[in-house]
Amino acid sequence: MEQKAGAQIGKRAFIQSLVILFVLMMVAGILTLVIPAGQYSRIQVDGRETIDPASFQLVAHPDYPIWRWFIAPFEVLGSSSGLTVIVIIIVLFFAGGAFAVMDKTGTLRAFIGRIVRRFSGRKYTLLWMVSLAFMFLGATLGTFEEVVLLVPVMIALSYSLGWDALVGLGMSILATNMGFSAAISNPYTLGVSQQLAGLPLFSGAWLRIIIFIVIYLIFGFFLSAYARKIDKNPKDSLVHGEDNAEREKYKSVDASLTAEDPKQNRAMSFFGFFLLFIFAVMLMGPFVPAIADYSLPIVGILFLIGGLGAGFISGAGGKKVWQGLVEGWGGLAPSVPLILMAASIRFIIDSGGVTDTILHAAADPFQQLGAFPAAIVIYALALSIEFFIASGSAKAFLMMPIVLPLADLIGVTRQTAVLAYIFGDGFSNLAYPTNPVLLISLGLTVVSYPKWLRWTAKLWLWVILATIAFLGIAVAIGFGPF
Repeated sequence: MEQKAGAQIGKRAFIQSLVILFVLMMVAGILTLVIPAGQYSRIQVDGRETIDPASFQLVAHPDYPIWRWFIAPFEVLGSSSGLTVIVIIIVLFFAGGAFAVMDKTGTLRAFIGRIVRRFSGRKYTLLWMVSLAFMFLGATLGTFEEVVLLVPVMIALSYSLGWDALVGLGMSILATNMGFSAAISNPYTLGVSQQLAGLPLFSGAWLRIIIFIVIYLIFGFFLSAYARKIDKNPKDSLVHGEDNAEREKYKSVDASLTAEDPKQNRAMSFFGFFLLFIFAVMLMGPFVPAIADYSLPIVGILFLIGGLGAGFISGAGGKKVWQGLVEGWGGLAPSVPLILMAASIRFIIDSGGVTDTILHAAADPFQQLGAFPAAIVIYALALSIEFFIASGSAKAFLMMPIVLPLADLIGVTRQTAVLAYIFGDGFSNLAYPTNPVLLISLGLTVVSYPKWLRWTAKLWLWVILATIAFLGIAVAIGFGPF
């Protein structure tokens, strides 16, 4: 039986994710029953809505019956975040369909084959270079969600080099997340939080560059050590036996496959042309207001046009192109309920009126702490709030108005408070099953959430230890300007 094109979400991974998300939905619902409803007043600062940290008060519980917990994944589509959820789903299908077409017509394997030939005998150099490139995008431009669209290419590259889906995820979305969290000039977390703190934009970059280098080294050694284990014994792969079909698809990529096929070369050049446009949109997005809100859908449309065009140019025939598109969309269909369930967890908490109460309770311990413990609490606070609010900029507007006055009273510099916040916001993005980017990325592979957590646990431990040490340094030197 012919292997279907594109990402095919495994039944086991789908059921595991479904059960985890359902349990979290029920937990969120129970919280709305046992936690008192509370509310901060919202005020306008420089045209943006933010919280008055001194305004918290308990309010009456809103009428939110238990039966609505179960329909929250549908109700979330009509909420304030509904449009964002819909855009993510549509872009996922655009990009997934494009890659499925290139997979079906052989263009993707031709593209991977070209890379493998160029780095023949230097695959660990390639691993470190690719990881650095994705980390740099995250650290400087705040690129994160957009990289999901490149995950299938990196997974195919990993298979063709003899590794597994985890290494492919590591080189792409996990590397980007490491950079996003180190945040040299990330406009979405660092830029917003420094603006709220009244700090000069992107100030304190010298320490964050050092942090970026340290995190890169930790991550690079973690990923290459795992890849070397697979090279020594393929059975050491955490997904050994589960990804046999994908391994078979890419293990034969070599110089003889596509080097003399002019049609595939033209198809690759066509898609490469669109890739240049895609990277241009990613680069301009944070700095050009006209496209800032539309960069993700623009990237999705460019992927679809580029993928379809490459499929037709490859000479495989229109029937294969459309067959690949249908197979790709069919394989991604199970990701839709997972995304809706993940988004509904925050929706349930909001609808029950307890979001602000949770935030107020989490911020309360500040008043009894010294400088270094307070910096750790900011870190932990961002880590915990991330479970319910994935957006870095949205979380900054919620947290910073409360955190900053308390930090001022305790003697933590605002720059240190911002650093603790971006650590907590960033490194947790790919740890929690409530983050749609993680669900989509895992959905493109055979990797289940429990196996992902098992694989990344050691990395998170080293990263947390390193970032706590850097927070200690920041407190000790009075990291500023203030």
